[in-house]
Amino acid sequence: MAMTAAGRRGLAWCKEWNRQHPWDHNAHHHAWIERQLPSRFGTALDVGCGSGDLARRLSRRASHVTGLDTDPASIGTAQHLSTHESNLDFRCEDLITADLLGGYDVITALAVLHHVPFEPALRRLRDLLSPGGRLLVLGVYRERTASDHLLSAMAVPANLVMGMVKTRQRGSAQRPVAMSAPTAPATMTLREIRDVARRRTPGAVVRRHLFWRYSLRYTAPA
Repeated sequence: MAMTAAGRRGLAWCKEWNRQHPWDHNAHHHAWIERQLPSRFGTALDVGCGSGDLARRLSRRASHVTGLDTDPASIGTAQHLSTHESNLDFRCEDLITADLLGGYDVITALAVLHHVPFEPALRRLRDLLSPGGRLLVLGVYRERTASDHLLSAMAVPANLVMGMVKTRQRGSAQRPVAMSAPTAPATMTLREIRDVARRRTPGAVVRRHLFWRYSLRYTAPA
């Protein structure tokens, strides 16, 4: 009972620390995404674009970027923050049903595929790529294995430090705009995600990241 009480107090302390030092775990991986891409490319699609932070970064390299999200408030924020970007457009539509031309050289999907049926969504993303196009997914997964839980435990102190550093860099404890988007819990384990990836995107590389995230990298056949 003593350990349980101590654990609850520790969890409450961590939640309060995170509340006072919020930081965007998805935006933290933007630089990693850019490292996977060429310096210049044609068209790009950012699925689950939220407030458009990644789409704006992609627009510095792309001829045109389309941001897609089902949340009207997020799309409105993205449009407001992107008024000076001439090669960007944002659409409030669902990935599965949206009327998209396809042939994208780059497709990104950050923390969005757990909001939709995963396998149909991955198949749709694959089909929207141009020959040789690159798909980059950053998502969340349901912890199940001992290694999952070990990595999560390692992430806790790192998360506290990162929260402090990011808050000091911003000079504010206010939540970043991108963190206002709707969230949902992960439902698939990493093994289940890998199984679907093998079926739908053969050759894709799936790996865990420290802050409760996984990545999927896939290049369409040329």
